[in-house]
Amino acid sequence: MKMKRSAHKKFKLRGWKLLAALYLALLALSHAWQIINPPEFPPAPGQKVVHLPDPAAKNPFAIAYYDVYTGKPATGQPQAGNPPVVLLLHGSPVGNEMLHGFISGLAKHARVIAPDIPGYGASNRDLGDYSFRAQARWLVQFLRELELQQVHVAAYSMGGAVALEMAGLEPQRFSSLAMLSGLGVQEAELLGDYHLNHALHGMQLALIWLLQEATPHFGALDHFPLNLPYARNFFDSDQRPLRRILQQFQAPMLILHGEADGLVPLAAAKEHYRIAPQSEMLLYPDGHLLIMNRSGEMAEEIGRFIARVERGEARTRAEADPRRIAEAEAPFVQVNIPKAEGITLFVFMLLIALATLASEDLACIGAGLMAARGAIDFLPAAVAALAGIVGGDMLLYLAGKFLGRPALRYPPLKWVLGEEDIARTAHWFAARGPKIVLVSRFLPGSRLPTYFGAGVLGMGFGKFSFYFLLAAALWTPLVVGLATLVGGEILKYYHVFKTYALPVLLFTALLIWGVIKLGLPLFSFRGRRLLLAALRRRVRWEFWPRWAFYPPVVLYALYLGIRYRGLTIFTAANPAIPAGGFVGESKSQILQGLHAASDRVARWRVISRNLPGEERLRQLRQFMAEENLSFPVVLKPDSGERGEGVAIIRSEPEAQRYLTAAWQDTIAQEYVAGREFGVFYYRYPGEGRGRIFSITDKRLLTLTGDGASSFEELILKDQRAMCMAPFHFRKHRQRLYEIPPAGEEIQLVEVGTHCRGALFLDGNGVLTPELEAAIDRISRGFAGFYFGRYDIRTPNLEGFKQGKNFKIVELNGVTSEATHIYDPGNGLFKAYRTLMKQWKIAYEIGAANRERGVKPASLRELARLLMGRSSR
Repeated sequence: MKMKRSAHKKFKLRGWKLLAALYLALLALSHAWQIINPPEFPPAPGQKVVHLPDPAAKNPFAIAYYDVYTGKPATGQPQAGNPPVVLLLHGSPVGNEMLHGFISGLAKHARVIAPDIPGYGASNRDLGDYSFRAQARWLVQFLRELELQQVHVAAYSMGGAVALEMAGLEPQRFSSLAMLSGLGVQEAELLGDYHLNHALHGMQLALIWLLQEATPHFGALDHFPLNLPYARNFFDSDQRPLRRILQQFQAPMLILHGEADGLVPLAAAKEHYRIAPQSEMLLYPDGHLLIMNRSGEMAEEIGRFIARVERGEARTRAEADPRRIAEAEAPFVQVNIPKAEGITLFVFMLLIALATLASEDLACIGAGLMAARGAIDFLPAAVAALAGIVGGDMLLYLAGKFLGRPALRYPPLKWVLGEEDIARTAHWFAARGPKIVLVSRFLPGSRLPTYFGAGVLGMGFGKFSFYFLLAAALWTPLVVGLATLVGGEILKYYHVFKTYALPVLLFTALLIWGVIKLGLPLFSFRGRRLLLAALRRRVRWEFWPRWAFYPPVVLYALYLGIRYRGLTIFTAANPAIPAGGFVGESKSQILQGLHAASDRVARWRVISRNLPGEERLRQLRQFMAEENLSFPVVLKPDSGERGEGVAIIRSEPEAQRYLTAAWQDTIAQEYVAGREFGVFYYRYPGEGRGRIFSITDKRLLTLTGDGASSFEELILKDQRAMCMAPFHFRKHRQRLYEIPPAGEEIQLVEVGTHCRGALFLDGNGVLTPELEAAIDRISRGFAGFYFGRYDIRTPNLEGFKQGKNFKIVELNGVTSEATHIYDPGNGLFKAYRTLMKQWKIAYEIGAANRERGVKPASLRELARLLMGRSSR
């Protein structure tokens, strides 16, 4: 039965792979089809095309346009000569094809020039810059080409922003401006802030790009209105300058707007009316499609307005009512953003839901901030976040149910989930049942493995859905509500400190994120201990990463390089080791250099990486037989540092797995039981004896079972092990949920490396003349070695102090450390003093060897060694 289930899961995984391969093949074919058959956008019947010079391209820039006049002016009198000219600018994402009724009506009153705005229709769609201002530049050039010195401009929706940019470039061309549901001031657009709106437009652009580029549509989406030029149009644009342009606009102006407009809110029209005191405004009980729903009425109204302008009866800014001029000059008062409705509400909710796929918590916070800002009601914000969470996490459960554990080996799951996460989930399920699904919603970091694990472990869909939906229904309104509450309080000061608007909102988001990520873990023992461990790793310098700890030492080494007239002179400290043992040196070659003291070196042999896997294992068996060794043995890479790749092997299957995966030569070495010490030695060339600079007592941590705590809990309870809990969790992931019997000793660390969990103590108290003499004899037997650290194991401390009964397991060169500095009792400055003294000795020995004819490695050689190390 078990074999059948395994075969079934493998079959499902193969099916998943097949579907993925089929999708990629279709996607490749779709892109090839689009390259061979690029989309065409020919002019519509009745359109003309003008070609403008384009210095940035080989071909001229094409603008398609309608030129319509039926010769019936608004006054009712025939006009034989020059009728007024109206430049009609459409909106987005559709163009003039939706305005034919309006064009026909307006053409009775004036000659209508209706171009397809660049990026739309049959006009050039390949723009480097899709912004309103760039489109305005092309349209100004278009008017010049048609030799139209002055025009009336009627602009719908997005066309309003383009018209205003044109007015900013050449205001003298405007006889009048009619804004129909026209886009304008930034403060009334979406969230009211450029940076926030830019982020929303960026999300929209990314989604449309994914739709067009990651869908095998074979050209079917090329003519879809919500395309990349449309998305780029808004992403590339900045509406902030439009307020200044409106404040400076002089010609007569008419504003026609729907009171129920959900895309360009009524607040925008009212603000335009305020800051353009010569403007007239007519409101209708319609939405954004006012120009289409009332095309004839709108055409008549604009026709009458143009006729009044032509007769000089419409006011300019200079002729405006003084009271309205005073109102226009009053300081700006924040526009009250109306709650999103209709298509705008749908778009906002869709963006919130999609954002949960990237980060559920941040999406909830963003939804709450939008509610606090007034852009959307709390209820739709919470519902959108809940829908996204339910959809994404249900997919995770289904992935676990139908793909199983093998899916963890493939992206995207392998980026966020590991076997240890599923093991933790299995333990939780076994111990506490499916209620963990409810609890995990409130434990950041546990949701992904829990939901995926629920599917892997076969939890029923109904049971999972009940607990999951209950948890999501509690969690989502809580986080969205918290963001709304906190965001609302902070946003009270938003407009007082408008210059800092973006930092204020970012701070709010980070504050709420901190409460969720740092505050909630405090409610569990595991969370509290991991937070404490993270804090200790930051305040205790012994856990700092090398990039944070070493800069002062590096600066001091550079000073020494200048002082001794050679930045790399330290590499001459050990002529027998390439580059003095700077990096990448062969451990086996160094051990070979100790052949004169072979009785003091743990027995070893190199197993070549060029051998097939079975032959490598045979070589290990032969080595163990010849040296009369049994498991455990040590396997480690011939080139490595800080314990990387070192393993204590306790069985032949373990050895086979290690050797099969090894990508470089491997050293097989006798395992020496007992205590481990790091002994740092140096000797100046020409001196009769050397000295021990430092001794480190390396303690390999153990835990003691209590019969009640799991392995994970024992790690978290131990004050030292807790500090490196993430490392220990990875190292022992297969045993984390075992409960060791009371009194059982568990070896937590087997390798004497600080970064892998060993405790380093100052061991200089064991230094004796006998020990120093023994180390000196061994070192003088290695011709060309003057400076480095021995890693030594001994079963008997007293024998070690007498210079007897120990085995060398490794010798490190010039970049090894006097590791006793990592004793928790040592301060940071004491550590720096020790390391600086160590490097001073290295430079002094290197300088002495240079005088003897040893050539230091060049900077190029060191760079090559470092590059070789990073490529491994």
